[in-house]
Amino acid sequence: MTMVCRAGCGACCIAPSIKEPFYGMPEGKPAGHPCVHLDEDFACGLFDDPRRPAVCAGFMAEESICGFDRTDALARLTLLEIESQPIRS
Repeated sequence: MTMVCRAGCGACCIAPSIKEPFYGMPEGKPAGHPCVHLDEDFACGLFDDPRRPAVCAGFMAEESICGFDRTDALARLTLLEIESQPIRS
């Protein structure tokens, strides 16, 4: 179920990795590191900017991903990042 993003959260701008280069982060963004465009209020500085990565623009907040608060969202997104990594032998 789609929900409205929580003000002051920013978990989706911290927990997941972005493998593609994008404006301001030519090497992409490692998991667990804040995006350079995440401002002091935990809001995206590129939200309405066409340079915003497609993966970010396509993200839709929903309770199953974002949980009940910022801490829950960070934990859930971190777990999804870990579980989505390729299996290494």
